[in-house]
Amino acid sequence: MLNPESATPLYLQLKSHLQTQIEEGVYGKDGRLPSERELAQQYNISRMTARQAIQALMQDGFIDTRVGKGTYVREQRIDQDLRHLTSFTEDMQRRGRTADSRVIRVEKIRADADIAAHLKVLTDTQVGMLSRLRLADGEPLAWEICHLNLRLCPDILDRYDFSSESLYRVLREVYGQRLVSAQQVITARMPSREERDLLHITEGIPVLALHRVTHNDALQPVEYVQSVYRGDRYQLQTTLNLYAPTERGSET
Repeated sequence: MLNPESATPLYLQLKSHLQTQIEEGVYGKDGRLPSERELAQQYNISRMTARQAIQALMQDGFIDTRVGKGTYVREQRIDQDLRHLTSFTEDMQRRGRTADSRVIRVEKIRADADIAAHLKVLTDTQVGMLSRLRLADGEPLAWEICHLNLRLCPDILDRYDFSSESLYRVLREVYGQRLVSAQQVITARMPSREERDLLHITEGIPVLALHRVTHNDALQPVEYVQSVYRGDRYQLQTTLNLYAPTERGSET
């Protein structure tokens, strides 16, 4: 299982092996890992090597240590694929989780300069504002404040209850808005007290703050969303390709 002749240190080999078992569900959610002594005996290594592997898994967020009880699998972060434009509801359904929303505030407001610039409307134009706490299997994961261009979806906030409805589904199927692209800016920061309370996170846990403008197929901004995601439950994932600049002389 572990190869002492490999250039990879034994603790990293064990860490990789245990990580694979966690990801494949061998230990399961909240499952208890073997102790340092048990790992040392099972893999014929020193307890120091076993301890280093456990510490590496802990640093990467795969496990937690409970005083006097042992080491347990931590609920894994949700990978957010940055290549695809999906709704929260669709994203959770694909993962086999039950999406839910708690509406915090819904109303029509006058666009300030920032909102107007993102939605490409005049300042003081009436826009829709929908503030929701987004949950998966009852666990709060994100707080979203969405501003809608009501010219493209009039009366949407009066007609639908977005504690149960998918906003993207209604925009597509009722208002004929084909959402085809979005510009998104992501930053990591510490949450405000209100954000900590809403998302049920303890002090010291960061959040991912997302600002996104979503466009329809006519390149009109349909929504401007400001979201805060739990940093202990989300991680961002994408695929990068090597950038190959056009060689001089081949440009057309």
